[in-house]
Amino acid sequence: MPVRTDGAVAALPRPAPRRRVDPARLIPSRRATAIALVVVALGVGLYLLARESSVFAVETIDVRGAPAPVAAQVRAALAPFRDTSLVTLDGAGVERRLAALPVVAQARYDRDFPHTLRIFITPERAVAVVRSGRYSWLVSARARVLSSLALGERSDLPRIWAPRSVSISPGGTLAGNAARAVEAAAPLASSDLRKRVATVRATPDELTLVLRSGLELWLGNASGLPLKLAVGAEIADALGRSTGYIDLTVPGRPVSKVNPKPAG
Repeated sequence: MPVRTDGAVAALPRPAPRRRVDPARLIPSRRATAIALVVVALGVGLYLLARESSVFAVETIDVRGAPAPVAAQVRAALAPFRDTSLVTLDGAGVERRLAALPVVAQARYDRDFPHTLRIFITPERAVAVVRSGRYSWLVSARARVLSSLALGERSDLPRIWAPRSVSISPGGTLAGNAARAVEAAAPLASSDLRKRVATVRATPDELTLVLRSGLELWLGNASGLPLKLAVGAEIADALGRSTGYIDLTVPGRPVSKVNPKPAG
């Protein structure tokens, strides 16, 4: 529509006509549809082939992060998964079998195609031996019972005495005073006292370490154990082959009553 301005005529641009979308152009061509169907069929066929054949069968169970005895137990527990396909691997079943192993604290798995099931293990750490009557068990820092022991085995670890009435079996977890004793024994692995503690005793209110010399370290409760152990190790070193006790309930103000052993 022309517009007159100061004697001049200016023509305004007309809006472009709207283009109509042809619905037929939005529908894939027969050729494109056929190609898509072929691709889907090939994918399904390859999946079924991998699922039903031995193309991706488990041949190797590779265990990482565990010492040889623990790795051997892991491979034995997962042996039923050999020759099964990695594509259809029962991951929940793998995790259940790993969780059932007393020596395994944490585990995860990975499919390494074409033939390897890789297992990453965090093993339990043995910290003490629990004695009940004439029976012995190895226990971890989490108070989990790892295995039974012959008498005298693992003499490098402190002993925890449990009543005969306590039910103990591999794979189980200790409770009560025995569990509290394990709580005191666990930090010994990184303490200067680790080879000097013969027995750990526990009551609801008191933890006590009995050194091989006969000297007792009274720890009170489980709070501040690293500091109490450090102070106790330093005093025990200074006292040498003494008996008696060191009260470390307040580690900043230890109290001791000792009887030096005669030399010779």
